[in-house]
Amino acid sequence: MEIESFRALLTDEGRALLAELRAFTPDQELALATRLRREHPAELVRAAFEQARLRQRARAKFGDDADALYFTPDGVEQATRRSVAEWRAQRFAALGVRRLADLCCGIGGDAIALARAGVSVLAVDRDPLTCAVVEANAAALGLSALVEVRCSDVAGIDVSGFDAVFTDPARRTSRGRVFDPEAYSPPLSWAVEAARRTPFGALKVAPGIPHELVPGDAEAEWVSDHGEVKEAVIWFGTGAAEPYRATVLPGGHSLAGAGLPAEAGPVGRYLYEPDGAVIRARLVSDVAAQVGGRLIDPMIAYLTSDRLVATPYAHAYEIGEAMPYNVKRLKALLRERGAGTVVIKKRGIAITPEELRRQLRPSGPHEVTVIISRTDHGPLMMLGQPASM
Repeated sequence: MEIESFRALLTDEGRALLAELRAFTPDQELALATRLRREHPAELVRAAFEQARLRQRARAKFGDDADALYFTPDGVEQATRRSVAEWRAQRFAALGVRRLADLCCGIGGDAIALARAGVSVLAVDRDPLTCAVVEANAAALGLSALVEVRCSDVAGIDVSGFDAVFTDPARRTSRGRVFDPEAYSPPLSWAVEAARRTPFGALKVAPGIPHELVPGDAEAEWVSDHGEVKEAVIWFGTGAAEPYRATVLPGGHSLAGAGLPAEAGPVGRYLYEPDGAVIRARLVSDVAAQVGGRLIDPMIAYLTSDRLVATPYAHAYEIGEAMPYNVKRLKALLRERGAGTVVIKKRGIAITPEELRRQLRPSGPHEVTVIISRTDHGPLMMLGQPASM
C-alpha cells in the first residue's frame, strides 16, 4: 500500500468505505467492489478492501480494537498480540516507568498498550507508511496525547531522559524468518546495549532463543497465550532474584525460577503436561515442586504425581493404564473402551499423531487421551482423561 492511498482511508469518505466493508465476506467481494467503484475512486476502493481484509485477520490478535485500527500486511503478521502487549505494559507501569522509547514500534501494538497503562511513549520506526499507521492508530483510540511518533533509524535516537527502552527487532527478511539473533534488525547486541542505557529495558526475541544468549544481568521471560508460546522478552533493571520467568495468559500467572533439573521416577496416578512457556523457561522442576511430582524421564517434559494439585502452569490427566508402547496392544485397548475420538500427545517419539491415528483406526462413542513418551526404560504409552480439578 502506498502512503497516499493509506492517507485517503483517513478521510471521511475512506472511513465510510471501511465501515461498509466491516463484515464483508469473500463471496460478496466482486459484486460489492463493482458497486463501490461506481461511487468512489477505484484506488480508494482497492485500498479499503485491502485494509478491511487486514482488519479481519487482525481480530485474532486485537479483538474488537481491530475494527478501529489500521494495519499493514507485515504489521498484522509481526504485531504483538493485545493480551501480551497489555501484560508487558503492566510490568513496565509497575516498575514505575512513565516515559518509554518504543524502538522498532511497528504498527503500534505495544505503544497502544503502554499508553493505555498511562505511559508516555516515543514510537520510532524508519518506514514512513508504518509511522503514518501508528499515528492513525493512536488517534483512533484517543491516545495521541501519550504517543509521539518519529520516523527515524533507531540508531540515531537519544534515549537519555527516558525511564525505559523497549526494542522489537525485525526477525524476518524477504527470504523468511531470521534465526541468528545477530541477524535481527537491529542486532541483538545493539538492542541489549540500548536496553542498558535507561533504568529499565526490555527487548523482544524469538521464543527459541538459547539460554546461553541471555545476558547475565538480565531476566528472560517466556509468554504463552491460551497455551501457545508467543514470545520471549529479555528484561533489564527489574532486580529479579531468578533469571528465568514463565508467564501464562490469560490470567497473568507468572512463575520465576533458576531452571534447575528435576528428579525422575515411575508414573503415578496423574500426569502433568507443562505449559510451553514453562518448558521454554526450563522451569519444569519448579512446577514439579508445586504438584509434589517428578519427571517420567530426565529429558522429557512430562511430570507425574500421585495427587492432583491445581496449577495454571500445566494440564493434568488422570492415568488409567501405563505400559510399554505397542501399537497392536494400544489398538486393542481402544477397541475395548469403544474409543472413537483419540487425543494423542507424544514426546520423544518419532511417529506423528496423524500417522498413529491412521494405524489405530479408532471407532466408537467414547473419547480417550493417549500419551506416548520416551523413558529410560523404553517407550511408554499412557491412557487417561483430562483430570477434573
